[in-house]
Amino acid sequence: MRPRSMTGFGRGEVTVGDRVWVAEVRTVNHRYLDQRIVMPRIFSGLEDRVRKIIASNHDRGRVDVVLQLQGESGFGPRLSVNTDLARQYHFCLQRLRAELNITSQVELSDILSLKEIISQVEQNPDFDREWKVICGALDIAINECCLMREQEGWALKEELLDRMEHFSSCLDSLQDRLPELAEERHRELKDRIARLLEGVGMDPVRLAQETAVLADKSDVTEELVRLRSHIAQFIGFLDLKEPVGRRLDFLLQEFLREVNTIASKIANAEIAYLIVELKNEIEKLREQVQNIE
Repeated sequence: MRPRSMTGFGRGEVTVGDRVWVAEVRTVNHRYLDQRIVMPRIFSGLEDRVRKIIASNHDRGRVDVVLQLQGESGFGPRLSVNTDLARQYHFCLQRLRAELNITSQVELSDILSLKEIISQVEQNPDFDREWKVICGALDIAINECCLMREQEGWALKEELLDRMEHFSSCLDSLQDRLPELAEERHRELKDRIARLLEGVGMDPVRLAQETAVLADKSDVTEELVRLRSHIAQFIGFLDLKEPVGRRLDFLLQEFLREVNTIASKIANAEIAYLIVELKNEIEKLREQVQNIE
């Protein structure tokens, strides 16, 4: 089931009589859960229910939901004639005609021009009944979208594992060079100290100790151990049946911090090349992790 991508699309359709409810769900990556709901205005009272369903299926990402009602819904405004009021208007107009000796007849257009003879009446739907239909279409769309996200999630997982394998291989190359680099560093420091103290008497044992202390400051064993631990954690997170995108992103920040520390401790052209390669892999990993829920 996990990891899941944050990119997906699903469409659901349910027909009841002459009415057709269509639900479309589109998701893309986002740091938090951001919902955009579009539905007929008359059913806006059901938006909170839609949001709760989306929140129960999505931990983060931008989710666009479009709900459309097609066919003869019967929920549009209806025209209503106030016959009693029309009779009163007609009576009043006839009375005015007689009292003012007006020869023209009272026409239908005269009555229709008066207020409230014909008015619009909103038809209120049965929300609970319609919700069952909407929910059916929405469930289909969400399930289809989630399936697409899971399929893409597996592809992302394979991509991340491949890149992590390459990252680990670069670490192996770096670690293989450390013994030789340590010896070189030790010799360089010893020669440098000897030149600085040329003509000044110093115990050879003390010289060796001071050189060892300086060389130890360039040791990156701890950083490599932590990176190996981070790699194991990263791979373990990919097998969890829960959203792990944020944790993976945070862990990669720790990767970068350890690599930067190694770079600051070792001044060597060959190691510098490996450091660049390690940082490049971290950046590619972070790009992919941004798409994981």
